Amino acid sequence: MPPVDRRNVLRASTALGAAGVLAGAAPAAARQRSTAKERTGPFRVQVVLFDGVEELDFAAPYEVFSAARFFTSRPVEVGYVRASGPPAVTAAFGTRVQGIGPWAPDKADVLVVPGGGYARRESPGVWAEIARGTLPRALAEAARPGLTIAALCTGVMLCSAAGLTRGRPCTTHHRARADLERQGGVLKTARVVDDGDLVTAGGITSGLELALWIVRRELGADAATRIETMLEYEARGTVWSSAPA
Repeated sequence: MPPVDRRNVLRASTALGAAGVLAGAAPAAARQRSTAKERTGPFRVQVVLFDGVEELDFAAPYEVFSAARFFTSRPVEVGYVRASGPPAVTAAFGTRVQGIGPWAPDKADVLVVPGGGYARRESPGVWAEIARGTLPRALAEAARPGLTIAALCTGVMLCSAAGLTRGRPCTTHHRARADLERQGGVLKTARVVDDGDLVTAGGITSGLELALWIVRRELGADAATRIETMLEYEARGTVWSSAPA
């Protein structure tokens, strides 16, 4: 089924209170999918960092999820984590992030995987992490029922290296789409692709849409639209979802 306009879905969800607004192209009954009504404990988000990570890739989702706590009665916990190495990284444009938490995907509901450095094979970033192998292995081992792995931009290629996108609907930065398809990903033309426990988004700024969509899915459409108002930002693009009608 063709993707749908995300902003209209949010508005329809808010007005109608519908849980099943989106119609998917394939059933997802075998995969874990939570809703805003099903969970009442803390909503725990971990954003993965590594040397060479793109600043906007990790900062945009971090801000959206952190802001969500103001618009929901459910507690929200957001933090940075690293699969290995010291608790600090240097991002693509030199930003130094310190105080990064230890790898603990068993204590997360959503694990966000940003990208960075895909065009610079000899520099820190996605290619270096793939070559090292530690982060892809950690992502492969992290997958479990109840955990949503959400990747954006070329962070999706880290998930591909982990074997998480093979045979799954997904998207990524436009310059990596051919690589993702060669590695077995089922490409969809959409800003965000929601396949239940795997949610992917394309492009550097798509972290905003990715996070807003997950907020909508997990905390409700009211929370998502109120965050947009706070940020003075209207989410753009389309969302493809495998959720049954």
